[in-house]
Amino acid sequence: MDADQSAAERTALAGERTMLAWWRTALASLAVALAVGRFLPEIAAVDHTWPYVLLGLGFAVYAAGLFVFGAMRGGVGRHPVSRGSLLAAVFGTLLALGTIALIAAQ
Repeated sequence: MDADQSAAERTALAGERTMLAWWRTALASLAVALAVGRFLPEIAAVDHTWPYVLLGLGFAVYAAGLFVFGAMRGGVGRHPVSRGSLLAAVFGTLLALGTIALIAAQ
């Protein structure tokens, strides 16, 4: 393996790690969205749930954006995003949209 090929491989792996880091943050944001928007108002037994729902929706929209942006960042240089990565990004975005619908159905 020559130096150029080795450098290209390292660049591709770095792009993959970057994409996965964005997606990890998106999944954490989805967990926070559900906790804040759906479960916290029930546990706290508050009179007005709209601030919690609004904040939860914000986290879910943020997560959807992170899935999309992470997929875009995954294709570094000459290495485009793979079909599997693109499908995972679409699935993650659909999960985020489902979370938005779940929180909004308060």
